[in-house]
Amino acid sequence: MGDNSPSYTVDEALVVMGFGNFQILVLAYAGMGWVSEAMEMMLLSFVGPAVQSKWGLSSGEESLITSTVFAGMLIGAYSWGIVSDKHGRRKGFLITAMVTAMAGFLSAFSPNYIFLIVLRCLVGIGLGGGPVLSSWFLEFIPAPNRGTWMVVFSAFWTLGTIFEASLAWFVMPTLGWRWLLALSSLPSSLLLLFYKVAPESPRYLCLKGRTTDAVNILEKIARMNGSKLPVGTLVADHQIELHKIDNALEDTHLLSPRRIEDVPPDKMDSTVGGISSLLMLLSPKLVKSTLLLWIVFFGNAFSYYGLVLLTSELSAGHSKCMPHKLQSEKSQNVSYRDVFITSFAELPGLFLAAATVDKLGRKFSMSAMFFLSCIFLLPLAFHQPEGLTTWLLFGARICITATFTVVYIYAPEIYPTSIRTTGVGIASSVGRIGGILCPLVAVSLVHGCHQTASVLLFVTVALISGVCVLLFPFETKGRDLKDSVSQNRVTP
Repeated sequence: MGDNSPSYTVDEALVVMGFGNFQILVLAYAGMGWVSEAMEMMLLSFVGPAVQSKWGLSSGEESLITSTVFAGMLIGAYSWGIVSDKHGRRKGFLITAMVTAMAGFLSAFSPNYIFLIVLRCLVGIGLGGGPVLSSWFLEFIPAPNRGTWMVVFSAFWTLGTIFEASLAWFVMPTLGWRWLLALSSLPSSLLLLFYKVAPESPRYLCLKGRTTDAVNILEKIARMNGSKLPVGTLVADHQIELHKIDNALEDTHLLSPRRIEDVPPDKMDSTVGGISSLLMLLSPKLVKSTLLLWIVFFGNAFSYYGLVLLTSELSAGHSKCMPHKLQSEKSQNVSYRDVFITSFAELPGLFLAAATVDKLGRKFSMSAMFFLSCIFLLPLAFHQPEGLTTWLLFGARICITATFTVVYIYAPEIYPTSIRTTGVGIASSVGRIGGILCPLVAVSLVHGCHQTASVLLFVTVALISGVCVLLFPFETKGRDLKDSVSQNRVTP
């Protein structure tokens, strides 16, 4: 890379070309995957009570239907992150879409409880690839408006939850839970249908040394957006970093004037395996961000999915303690109206995230919403009228949706391209542990007449998560994405 030869990075090219038709198509494709994941998660609040009534399950067995999905997601989120960092984003979400679509459809034909548990675990493994799609989409967005467009991407999750609540309202009373499972698996099939036209991330290709392929995709973006690429040669961020280090060393005469050879991209930290990538996430430059991010993902998943399950449980007659026999009779009477109403809480949650994420920053947006959710949840520690309960859950769902949206923007931004999907995938896996545990709280404690303890635990988790957000070492608003760990700078 000569001193006088013009060059540009992927970030600089994306800024020049802007957000246009190409990114809209990428948004639609990635968004369909987000709709699929939201539908598969949302249906758990309907299928659990229905299967419990049909097969005479205990509350623990009902909770296991949800927990096993999260257990699968824990495995999948870690595995698919490593696969996509090593073999490409496209291969990562191809495998996840295949697993989700097939296992989701087959679970509708489960002859017994064991088959249902196994197939829903496989669905969870497929759903664990969600972070791959979000990271893939993120790498096509210009830095200045990355936060806003990631909020728009998150809107597909809300669309999926609302659509699933509507589908359940019409399908469950007439056709039953098997039809709901089968119909909910269809969006994953659309990812397979349009897979051939989905492009690989140019940032990933550039990091792997496939500069020509990266340029071809950038040229396609320019054509579709009606713009032009910057003048010069495409270079990876790590090459610029090495060049700057080389010049600094020569200027200070700390080393001989011999030029430091550029390390080939495919020999850098992009080749790390599972254990090596985990060690890199826990390296001195990233360990604080990684550990805090794990706690926040745990708190987000625990709170979000707990609120979804609490809505169906409290509306099914468990908000007041009653004999076990009466609870079993009422467990199938989920108020689809209440679930539908609280699902719409995600819309103002998205608007709130969009209004604050690029103006106030990621950290302030997340922490404020966590603390506000505690205020909405506290009154639920005591029995409230049904209408007030619904609206308190509505308010808490707004806040947790906003925090979930922003953390999925912040998480990919703090990690370099070489371990981005691995880092987000592992954080998402930790979040799935929260998803595994929350049914035991939202279902079992409420069934056991311990609503106060259940709600106070949710409040505590949200409060700790909010404090951890304040402790994050840096803000990512407006920052360029980095390619390697050495480029991460802790700046306020």
